[in-house]
Amino acid sequence: MAAKSPLINVMERAARKAGRGLVRDFGEVEQLQVSPKGPGDFVSSADLKAETVLKEELGRARPDFGFLMEESGETPGRDDTQRWIVDPLDGTVNFLHGIPHFCISIAVEQISHSAGRARRDVIAGLVYNPLTDESYWADKNQGAYLNDRRMRVSGRRRLEEALISIGLPGLGVDDHEAALARIAALMAKAGGVRRFGCAALDLAFVAAGRYEGYWQENLGPWDLAAGLILVREAGGFVCELGGGDDVLGSGSVIAGNDPIHSALRAILEAEEYAAT
Repeated sequence: MAAKSPLINVMERAARKAGRGLVRDFGEVEQLQVSPKGPGDFVSSADLKAETVLKEELGRARPDFGFLMEESGETPGRDDTQRWIVDPLDGTVNFLHGIPHFCISIAVEQISHSAGRARRDVIAGLVYNPLTDESYWADKNQGAYLNDRRMRVSGRRRLEEALISIGLPGLGVDDHEAALARIAALMAKAGGVRRFGCAALDLAFVAAGRYEGYWQENLGPWDLAAGLILVREAGGFVCELGGGDDVLGSGSVIAGNDPIHSALRAILEAEEYAAT
């Protein structure tokens, strides 16, 4: 059985407690579709309730840590070198429509300062699917796990045999044309392309070898932080579109095993997209 660090144990306890509430709320979504109040307000309430539980549980265990949370934003801590990065409900649109594909994402970011610059490093992460009771977790330099089973990225090396997950730009995002051109180029070479609408689970599935690769842009750090360490600790590679390593800052991510990651970059960073 894999030995979980104290940080992972704290994250898992908090995620399971918040997850029980999300499962209860998810069971009400179908009835809310026709309520006068409408489902949008309810989903916001479900988000906020889960975030409150997570903040209370994580804060009780590590009272000096700061927080970066999707709903309530940034809360500085007494310890300016450690903070939680939390998405209480990733896959909100799925949740809203009664689609059983959503999760809780929690990570710990360590911040060090040198020569006037801050270096940020995710040192632990957990993605929890409350409907399947699957807990994907990783400590830095200790490997990645699905519950108690070690995870490895897929061993498939050929893009034509690979299943690639993607994200699509939503309403109000201006790069639809460029994204569609990249997707068309990817569909011409990949074995299959999927869009499931939950970034943290997409990255967890790459770490577990269920997908060979993943690409998306315009994400928040709470969508990405836990998934990044999962993929890396499972033997995969993660970078921004363009090859940079500030994935949390840019919101752009390409992930996969070594050959698939390289193949994805070659397609998605082709010269014809340089001006987009």
